[in-house]
Amino acid sequence: MPDGQIIVSGASRGIGAAIALDLAGRGYTVVGLSRSGNVAAGRGIACDMTSETAVRDSFAKIAAGGAVAGLINNAGMHIASPSAELPTEEFEQVMALNATSVMVAAREVYPHLKANGGGTIVNIGSFFDKSGVAENLAYCASKAAVGAITRCLAVEWAGVGIQVLNVAPGYIETDLNRDFLTNDKVAAWIKKRVPAGRPGAPEEVARLIGAILDERIPFLTGETIYLDGGHGINH
Repeated sequence: MPDGQIIVSGASRGIGAAIALDLAGRGYTVVGLSRSGNVAAGRGIACDMTSETAVRDSFAKIAAGGAVAGLINNAGMHIASPSAELPTEEFEQVMALNATSVMVAAREVYPHLKANGGGTIVNIGSFFDKSGVAENLAYCASKAAVGAITRCLAVEWAGVGIQVLNVAPGYIETDLNRDFLTNDKVAAWIKKRVPAGRPGAPEEVARLIGAILDERIPFLTGETIYLDGGHGINH
């Protein structure tokens, strides 16, 4: 187990909440970031991940309380719009939280991880990163960027002991999308299209994150790990 605090962004609900709960259950010291500061487990700090100042100040506050061993970049958003009508403002809003904040958070945690002799950064991407999905231009572009950010940081930071990975979930059922995924038509489509025959659970993503931190294999870095029930390779 890494020696130090694990920061989880977007830790108030959905996948982020499941990650915080799983890590706390494994004995990690978890610091969860959310806009409200309310988190599912661990210590909560209010932080707008699209604000560089807020991220920098929050990380400094966390580091003042002890060593930092890892960062789970989970905060994100999804907006669907026809591409021919996609407002630039909406595109930039999605990119700001889903991609730019990943870069900023990684950059700001870097000195704290380096000071602790290394650590692990896990970015939460999406299996949409290599897909062409109607009305999802902004989301797909942002998650493709997460993969690129992961690869670049892994190459630059491996020498100081920092492992950077991208976990890319497929359809994961949360309170935010449960009504959509359990709709009869959508559920039938998923059963046919996804080899596992169902959506994933947030706890499955969380268990993978926990396993990555528990095992701490620094030679595994820069990779995108797809967790989609075989959806992306099913043709």
